Amino acid sequence: MVFMMTPDEISELRTKQYNATVVSLKLANPDLMIVRVRPDAGVPPHRAGQYSTLGMGHWEPRAPGCQDEIPKPGEERKLIRRAYSIGSSILDEQGDLPDRVGQDWLEFYIVLVRKADHPPALTPRLFHLKEGDRGFLGEKIAGHFTLEPVQPTDNVVFLSTGTGEAPHNYMLWELLSKNHQGKILAACCVRYQQDLGYLAIQEELTHRYSHYTYLGLTTRETTNQGQKVYIQDLITSGQLEDRLGDTLDPARTHVYLCGNPKMIGAAEIDKATGGVIYPQPPGVIEILTQRGFHADQPSLKLKGNIHIEEYW
Repeated sequence: MVFMMTPDEISELRTKQYNATVVSLKLANPDLMIVRVRPDAGVPPHRAGQYSTLGMGHWEPRAPGCQDEIPKPGEERKLIRRAYSIGSSILDEQGDLPDRVGQDWLEFYIVLVRKADHPPALTPRLFHLKEGDRGFLGEKIAGHFTLEPVQPTDNVVFLSTGTGEAPHNYMLWELLSKNHQGKILAACCVRYQQDLGYLAIQEELTHRYSHYTYLGLTTRETTNQGQKVYIQDLITSGQLEDRLGDTLDPARTHVYLCGNPKMIGAAEIDKATGGVIYPQPPGVIEILTQRGFHADQPSLKLKGNIHIEEYW
């Protein structure tokens, strides 16, 4: 989408609507970004697992090779905004667990959407950013996807696909920083190993912490043809319990889910009968529910032991 705007008009819009600066930007692969953004007003108080909002103006250029947009009159001066979970690289540049007191930036883990049913607007612009560039960062941080219900000796299982790993990494940092006593396992399912943007750090953590296990699952590598393992397969085959080194006991296990809705498998209510309908094939929620787990019910303010990332 190209709007006929002068450089002065664009500069004025940036000054008026942008409130944050890119301080670090790394590409794990050409379509996968780890970016750190410093808000002008400072980082608001928040908890690991929560989310904020990133935004760019319609007037900004887009990364090449993305689906063309269809211009809409009147949008050229508006911001494109989307909620993103706050992520974490877990270890700092010296290889230590950082003390986040005084940290003046937030980290985000973003995949480039090149094509979609509706032409992608935001990520092609985010992938055109460079260090030092300006953008919009929401002034509030929110969300109930946190470690609040976890007790010090509970087992914690993080299950994700793609960039759904982001909030789990932040929560993992919190657990390790607090010397969590229970077992911790994180599994992330992606297409190719290059899509595991934090793999080197995760492997280092598994060497350092005997109670932590990381499983990076790939579905399209030639080395696993005919033997793909998805998140659901980990549970039903017993592999997850084997790698965790313990049973999935609902009384002392919390499971966090973020990523592909098909993996998560959230239930819907049948309007005719009032009954619960799960999508098919079964997702993680149905599989664990059959084992005595219960998902959070935010509308009723009820906490279970299956926690799902939702932006509201």
